Amino acid sequence: MAKLNRIVKYLILADLAFYSGWGLVSPVFPLFIQQNISTEGIIGGSIVIASTAAGIYWITKALFQYPVGYFLDNQKGDKDDYFFLVLGLCLASTIPLLYTLAQTAWHIYTIQFFYGISMAMNIAGWRALFTRSIDEGKEASQWSLDDSLLAIGQGVFGILSGLFVFLFGFTATFLLASGLGIVSVFLVLNLKRDIKGVFDENIALKIKNALNGRTTKDTKKEVK
Repeated sequence: MAKLNRIVKYLILADLAFYSGWGLVSPVFPLFIQQNISTEGIIGGSIVIASTAAGIYWITKALFQYPVGYFLDNQKGDKDDYFFLVLGLCLASTIPLLYTLAQTAWHIYTIQFFYGISMAMNIAGWRALFTRSIDEGKEASQWSLDDSLLAIGQGVFGILSGLFVFLFGFTATFLLASGLGIVSVFLVLNLKRDIKGVFDENIALKIKNALNGRTTKDTKKEVK
């Protein structure tokens, strides 16, 4: 396998960690609703709640993803793409944790709505950065590598999800999923120096000068 450039490598690793976490959640989510969410007053009970929750996520994601992508396309540089990626990942990583606090169908529906928004931000930012960072002539192989690793991660953790719930319960399993999401956040934070405009090498100097009521130009003049 050809060597990956740094940005592509970390984006793929972040994707792998994040979606592996969701491999723990997705297969057991309907069962979680059946055992933990009140179905009072809902015709069809937990089955209807689970299907409605899925629909809310997909519709919300669909409605927000294009406007987010359009907005990012109209911003110069990669800074905004990176910001939306990090923010979207942070928000999405809290979703399994929020599930453990839910008690009613409306709690689940609200969480799914915010899940859809966070994934619209995450995916739009991730795809923009990944597309621009792919090594020329390796588009098919690097996109395929990401998809293959995601499938493996979700498959492996999907197989383990039932065992995890049986041994440790839903709360511990969902916390682990959130933990893998946080790992993905830290992986993309490793790219802050690689994305132009994100990390300012002179930020410490600027803060110091601001506290002293001086500008960076003043400091440079003194050095000269």
